[in-house]
Parts: sequence; structure tokens; C-alpha cells
Amino acid sequence: MKLLNRSALSVRPTQAFVDWINALEPTLGGDDLTLDDVERESTIYLIPEMDTPEALETFVHERHQVILETELRAWEEDEAQWPETLDWSLFQHFLRVEHSYLAIDLDDDTALEISEVDDALLLDNDDS
Repeated sequence: MKLLNRSALSVRPTQAFVDWINALEPTLGGDDLTLDDVERESTIYLIPEMDTPEALETFVHERHQVILETELRAWEEDEAQWPETLDWSLFQHFLRVEHSYLAIDLDDDTALEISEVDDALLLDNDDS
């Protein structure tokens, strides 16, 4: 095990976010995604270690736009389909965050790798 010098931020959808996803391509009957379906695709962001709730709140507030855009893009690449205003209020309406102070790597066999995030990576998770 390796202790990473990071905290973790789990970004989870709200029902409002799921409703937005389902409105992108209306379906008939029970083919709509559920909150459980979308939560299985939730994202973990590694962030600097945070000492206080106030520091965490400031950090998230300063980066809410990029997090929100990343979450929207994971479901819809066409920005014209996104909500018109991407602000703090929409972030709070669409997403909830959970903070973990410690990030531990349980994989002793594989070295951590760093690569840039691109849209293709976000959209290519249908195979999982």
C-alpha cells in the first residue's frame, strides 16, 4: 500500500443531473437512466490535502466550473446541449461532493502513471 499525498473528492450526480441526461435523448418506457445507473459512472478527483472544511469549500468553489464542465462533457460532448448558465448554483443543483482526507493506493504491482485528460477518454467508458 502507498499513501498518496492527496485527498480525494468524489463527485456524485443528483436526480436533477440524471433528469438532464435523460432529456438529451428522450426514451420510451423504462429505458431512462436512473440515479443508480449514473452514480456507477461517478468521478473521483485527486486534490491537494485539505486541512479544514473551509479550505475544501474554497478549493471546490474555485474549481466548480471545470468540474461541472468535465461532468457534463462525460455525458454530452456538444456544449450547445448543456445548460445555458454554468455557475455555482447549477453545480450545487447537479452535483454533490464527498471528501476523503486520505488517498491510498492498494495496487502494489502497478506504478502510478500521469496522463492528460481528453474528451475521448471521458467518452470512451462504454466498454467498462
